[in-house]
Amino acid sequence: QVQLVESGGGSVQAGGSLRLSCQASGFTLRDGDMGWYRKTPDNQCEMVASIGEDGRAYYSNSLEGRFTISHDSATNMLYLQMNSLKAEDAAVYFCVADHTISPGAWPCGAIEGFGYWGQGAQVNVFS
Repeated sequence: QVQLVESGGGSVQAGGSLRLSCQASGFTLRDGDMGWYRKTPDNQCEMVASIGEDGRAYYSNSLEGRFTISHDSATNMLYLQMNSLKAEDAAVYFCVADHTISPGAWPCGAIEGFGYWGQGAQVNVFS
């Protein structure tokens, strides 16, 4: 049974930083990719970052290098370090595990049935 449990969401002033964590069980990078999606108020799910077994990371072009994804294989923890946060980064962030995680954005209803998803972590950015 795969479980993904996020933590670390919250409210931060624009320009600040947050780190999201995801404790994964039942799925490791040997099984596929792990990553982060964010769900915006218009119900679009955007792939924010993903990482594979080879350690190669992929990011949404919209991030401009502000976020960093990492994975600790010893604890099977996935992290998303978010710096220089902007108002448009406010969203619910989901930890996701799947055979392959591809860049892009889709209506959430079209992809939520694929792979494994955590419960979500709310990130608020205020000015």
